[in-house]
Amino acid sequence: MEIKHSDNGSKGSFRAFENGAEAGIISYTWHDEHTFIIEHTIGKPEFKGVGTVLLNAAVDFARQKGVKIIPVCSFAKRMFEKRPEINDVLAGA
Repeated sequence: MEIKHSDNGSKGSFRAFENGAEAGIISYTWHDEHTFIIEHTIGKPEFKGVGTVLLNAAVDFARQKGVKIIPVCSFAKRMFEKRPEINDVLAGA
């Protein structure tokens, strides 16, 4: 699965592609220079697990940049609750 990241300084996204087909997307908005908000996660059902792949890309990005994540979308919130190993990038944790 290929992940493409875009960021224009105020918002961005991680998009997953499999064999040229878009499998899913996580979109985010910058809250400030140290925190971004995951607003939406959309995964096509035929690409099982794509949401987790996208969230992992967002977590890796946050770690590389030394920033935190505010999960607003229900999927991201649930994953932060289920996976304590990623809470190092959770804002307010």
